[in-house]
Amino acid sequence: MKKLLLAAMCAVAIPAAASAQDVASDEAAPDGSPAFGIEPYVGVLGGYHDFDRRSEFGSLPGDSGPEGALVSGIGGVNVPLGPVFVGVEGNASKGVSGDIDWEYGVRGRLGVRAGDSGMIFASGGYQWVEGKRGYSDQKDWVYGLGVEVGPKDIGLGGITGNSGVRLRLQAETYDFDSIRPMAGVVFHF
Repeated sequence: MKKLLLAAMCAVAIPAAASAQDVASDEAAPDGSPAFGIEPYVGVLGGYHDFDRRSEFGSLPGDSGPEGALVSGIGGVNVPLGPVFVGVEGNASKGVSGDIDWEYGVRGRLGVRAGDSGMIFASGGYQWVEGKRGYSDQKDWVYGLGVEVGPKDIGLGGITGNSGVRLRLQAETYDFDSIRPMAGVVFHF
């Protein structure tokens, strides 16, 4: 089921990326500065991580595998290359219910710009997961897809001004043995 969900996300993201607007790297922002530069950001996300019974964590008697709600802090930097960007991001997540105590990791990102401030991206990296309730600590590869949109891109222009606040939706998988949907707010500087 989780692999099917990830495949469906790819099927939606690829056509969306293909229709993203081209942005020339020599355009200027309204204040006269270059449209692109190194873009640091921080954010807060919330979501849920659900592991399969056959993951490296296994399962406890009467249990289907570790799972739990998370609150995550992220920080990273994007490097724009015309209409595409590359970047690196770190995260630290605290389990607020369920079988996960802490998660932390680092991943690379590659994406395209869409609209005035939107982004569609894929990510890959390494994630450490600290279990509780009898689940051991593990580390493995993590892969994901996501989208960020500014208020102006979804018809809410003027709410945050020109501040660089974006809404993020993403889904990741831990070595294709889990699904980790997350949503939150990202602040770009």
